[in-house]
Amino acid sequence: MFDAFQNIFATHSDTTMEITYYGHSSFMVKTNGKNILFDPFISPNPLASDIDVDALKPDFVLLSHGHIDHVEDAPRICKNAGSTAIGSWETMVWMEKQGVEKTHPMNIGGSWNFDFGNLKLVNAVHSSSMPDGSYGGNPTGFVVSNNEDCFYYAGDTALHMDMQLIPRRCNIKTAFLPIGSNFTMDVYDAIEAARMIHCNNIIGMHYDTFDYIKIDHSDALDAFTKAGIYLHLLNIGQTVNF
Repeated sequence: MFDAFQNIFATHSDTTMEITYYGHSSFMVKTNGKNILFDPFISPNPLASDIDVDALKPDFVLLSHGHIDHVEDAPRICKNAGSTAIGSWETMVWMEKQGVEKTHPMNIGGSWNFDFGNLKLVNAVHSSSMPDGSYGGNPTGFVVSNNEDCFYYAGDTALHMDMQLIPRRCNIKTAFLPIGSNFTMDVYDAIEAARMIHCNNIIGMHYDTFDYIKIDHSDALDAFTKAGIYLHLLNIGQTVNF
């Protein structure tokens, strides 16, 4: 019964998706003519000290959950750039309390058509609280689909069986998966996640920022290579096109 639904956004043009990495789990993705910034934790990250946060001008800021290492720079960037923040209801309430004027609250299972394409919130198995200790709502992942791309940003998550539903929505071109273990999936669970979502082009995230999540890059790359899946470990500030 999913046949018609599966390929709603499955056809992509030859236009490439531009991705810039800002450390930890923060990426700017340019797709369909819009800049989307995910989970900005930049200014407190010593590994990202060369990044000028105030120079970032995203059209949208997507927040997967409320932990400080995913939202720290979000209010500052949104107010500076006039960005629209998107995330769970509770996270958006917190953003509004920080003075952010443009927000769009959502929740798991919901989807909405934005200027950049269709956004669907999907399950993530993790926890969520805001920097002030208030409830952050359920953690989420994001599936973005448009005429150019279909990609999955997993947020902070454990491996879970709901991932098998994601490729029924569209053919995932690129997936951003956490690989640092301790708080999220490790490399081997991320390989299983890649298999579940039928995606061989993976960008690693949520690793190396803290001692708890430091990884051996060579071991990670080797494990993915043996599984027949391409893993990208980007340098902070690096831009790639897919």
